[in-house]
Amino acid sequence: MSAKKRALLVIDVQNDFCPGGALAVAHGDEVLAPLNKLIQEFLEKGEPVFKSRDWHLEKTKHFATYGGTWPVHCVQNTKGAEFHPQLIDDMHIRVISKGLGDEDCYSAFDGTDLSLQLRRLGVEEVWVGGLATDYCVKNTVLDGLKEGFQVKALKDAMRAVELQAGDGERAIAEMRQAGAEII
Repeated sequence: MSAKKRALLVIDVQNDFCPGGALAVAHGDEVLAPLNKLIQEFLEKGEPVFKSRDWHLEKTKHFATYGGTWPVHCVQNTKGAEFHPQLIDDMHIRVISKGLGDEDCYSAFDGTDLSLQLRRLGVEEVWVGGLATDYCVKNTVLDGLKEGFQVKALKDAMRAVELQAGDGERAIAEMRQAGAEII
């Protein structure tokens, strides 16, 4: 019996979410080593790798200045929106841009063709890691399950924003309860 076709989803490992960024996740850069190892493994096996990114307009209701929750971050074509410089880049990695309008778009599936791309590639299982556990990673995991994919959430390759203490652990529990395997 052959193994399930899988894909790696690297969520929002961008400068603004890493230490020193506009919306820095504590220890966000600690996801780089485990994710880079997996990126290499997936690419060597010819398995698809996707990197999602927040790709916001300069003025959007997502930002507190315009009625949203968050400080200005990951504005299109800025240094903050770039992927962390130590995150492996390769011509075979596909980039998914989200948050292009006024919607929050936490999930890499929100307003993108990610599900379609995965289905066209015959993917049955997605491995998900990145930033942040309690927002974009969690929502991507939950949407992946809703889309019918088996999902493995990479606990050592994600970090939480923690607006409220314990948000990260609650997000992991929610992902597990929804059917994701936490590895």
